[in-house]
Amino acid sequence: MDHYYKPEHLAHFGDIAEGSRDLAKKFFDYYGAVFADGALSTREKSLIALAVAHVVQCPYCIDAYSQECLKNGSDLEQMTEALHVAVAIRGGASLVHGMQMREQVKKVSL
Repeated sequence: MDHYYKPEHLAHFGDIAEGSRDLAKKFFDYYGAVFADGALSTREKSLIALAVAHVVQCPYCIDAYSQECLKNGSDLEQMTEALHVAVAIRGGASLVHGMQMREQVKKVSL
């Protein structure tokens, strides 16, 4: 069965540099700096990345950060809780846009 997203693409992510080595280097340098230990641990950053991966619906990121979370000591319960935080924020952000809808309905209904 052929799929739009192919898991084997993740292992070749670095090959994206073929189109522009200079820009890819800048991105990967930045990416590495972002995920280095700092005020947040690598483990915490991996959990955040996993949650964001679900919000942006990137299957490659979900695979990569599920593995990273496990590698950095997170368990399924922590990963699931991070996912639910992302879902709550995404849901709340969608709901609050309902205020825009309500405002438009009130304008049209007057």
